[in-house]
Amino acid sequence: MDVRVRINELVDALIRHNRLYHQQNEPEISDWEYDALFRELETLEAVHPEQAREDSPTKQVGSAPIAELVPFVREIPMLSLQNGYKREPPEEDPWIDLRDFEERLRRVLGEEAPAVFQYVVEPKLDGLAMELVYEDRRFVRGGTRGDGVTGEDVTHNLRTIPSIPKVLPPSAPTRLTVRGEVLFDLPGFEKMNSAREAAGERRFENPRNSAAGTMRQLDPKSVAGRPLHFYAHSAGVLPERVPSHHELLNRFAAWGFTVNPINRRCTGLDEVIAAVADLERLRVDLPYEIDGAVVKVDSTAQQDALGFVTRSPRWALAFKYPPPTAQTRLESVLFSVGRTGAVTPVANLAPVRVGGVTVRNATLHNEHQMTRVLGLRVGDLVEIRRAGDVIPEVLRAVDEPGRADRPPIAYPETCPQCGAHLVREPNPDDLDKVLIRCPDKLSCSAQARGAIRHFASRLAMDIEGVGEKIVDQLVTHGLVRRPSDLYALTKDQLVNLERMGELSATNLVSAIEASKARPLDRALMALGVPMVGESTARDLARYFGSLDAIMGATVPELTGVPGVGDNVAQAVRAFFDEPGNVEEIERLRARGVQFPGGARVANGTAFVGKTFVLTGTLPTLSRDAAKARIEAAGGKVTGSVSKKTDYVVVGADAGSKLEKAVELGVPTLDEGALLALLEGAS
Repeated sequence: MDVRVRINELVDALIRHNRLYHQQNEPEISDWEYDALFRELETLEAVHPEQAREDSPTKQVGSAPIAELVPFVREIPMLSLQNGYKREPPEEDPWIDLRDFEERLRRVLGEEAPAVFQYVVEPKLDGLAMELVYEDRRFVRGGTRGDGVTGEDVTHNLRTIPSIPKVLPPSAPTRLTVRGEVLFDLPGFEKMNSAREAAGERRFENPRNSAAGTMRQLDPKSVAGRPLHFYAHSAGVLPERVPSHHELLNRFAAWGFTVNPINRRCTGLDEVIAAVADLERLRVDLPYEIDGAVVKVDSTAQQDALGFVTRSPRWALAFKYPPPTAQTRLESVLFSVGRTGAVTPVANLAPVRVGGVTVRNATLHNEHQMTRVLGLRVGDLVEIRRAGDVIPEVLRAVDEPGRADRPPIAYPETCPQCGAHLVREPNPDDLDKVLIRCPDKLSCSAQARGAIRHFASRLAMDIEGVGEKIVDQLVTHGLVRRPSDLYALTKDQLVNLERMGELSATNLVSAIEASKARPLDRALMALGVPMVGESTARDLARYFGSLDAIMGATVPELTGVPGVGDNVAQAVRAFFDEPGNVEEIERLRARGVQFPGGARVANGTAFVGKTFVLTGTLPTLSRDAAKARIEAAGGKVTGSVSKKTDYVVVGADAGSKLEKAVELGVPTLDEGALLALLEGAS
């Protein structure tokens, strides 16, 4: 047997069967037969590595883990799309945004507008935007969308996805960048989750977020085998001009990319509306998640004439559907106890698919929502939706014969975790509602678990290794009841925990020790002061400079901090007036937690109390560096422009934030003006 010939035969056959399986859904051989060919190829390549081909499917298992993700800088920016939404009839025309879209096209083109436009309608895939770079027709690198110019290089993980061709045929350009979406197919996602459950691991909750998290893994071996797919939908660098969008998609398919088979070319707006409506009806049966349809002008010449507005093409529209709903049975209501003792109702549902995901639980928010708004009874037929296409919630109970005969669900009188009598407190945000809490912080294991997880979380003390499973074990074995107990743990105690070897125990003790020096704002977050999030913790730390100063501040002094209102000040004062909280702070100090502050930011500088927004690329400062310097001077950096924004700092390729600033009359600064302002503040 000629080894080189056989290796070529196997590689070509496996690539062909991959394409039949992943792109055309027409497999010709069984999984067993495919695996036999794959194993034969692995054996031959192991014995004759010099004969292994670069595009061999065996190389899709990935390379060695990488140290960190590096920037992926693209030549041509990946633009966002203008949005449209399906309206609620009968008050509104459901398709008014599509009609307005075509009207805008005609206004821009004027006399050049055709009597009837040709369009392409594609499903708006709910995945992770990605760009693939090919040089000499070989896949060389790929990265996420990021800010449109710079994303994250995830080449090592993209190589593991079977539907991404590693070598293009001679008909393809030698140099090319292809854009599309990486996503989980839903049957594969469910199968993967079932396998995780069987292995005692947590289920992935959401396909889109799970795909994004998977693609950012540093070790490609943890990605290989997961049911990820890449769908091509547009080009970045394309040497040869293609006359139409549908022709581009046809070429992608000929070059080996997966192109969505339900893309539709439409003549005129009526066909577009019909195609968009058909996609919405198909949505529940598709093997992947979509949240709308993308409508594109087909003619490339017309696209060129239409051009762009800020960072979006005028010739394309992302038309969004309302969140999907489904009906199922309410089997029971569980009551969850959080780290603050708040008791929250959660609906336990008969499993149902909503928007391509199997839903078993849904939030009921609070007692008011569960009893007064919904009036739920066990056994109710309920309508649910995934709010924002992510979080399941119950919309209503369906009125059925016999429903009124079942008793309404009531809140428990005692804590479902520790048995303490629950207390009812006024809700400062809504006086018609109450907060129902377990008052026993020390005996309630649920509160202990929540408080410790929060204390060790990334935005707080950031203790690597103190995750949900470790916290459960620490509390269950009685090793930890409060955050300060973490600092008394020893390696000898930890090595007895499940799946905790000597090295892991040593690393965990080291991580806990390192957290003792976290800055004051992180420590404030860790303490769990009510109504104090990341931004407020930073403002308090900068304004007062030390934990003792914050603990001793009066309500009027607290409200002197820019951005701190009366409700927040009252909550902070009440927290430090509680003896148990002061005792816990002293325990933390006794065990070495330092709560290091910094120089107090002088009130009255140009930055204190001012809100900044950054947009575009600055000449010398990175966005992180600019943010750090603004915050060090007492300012605050937010992500969106509003009437409350004081300055918008503008760099090259500024986007819609600059437009919004001009519209609202918000002052703008370039980097030079920002640096001058910073120098004056110092």
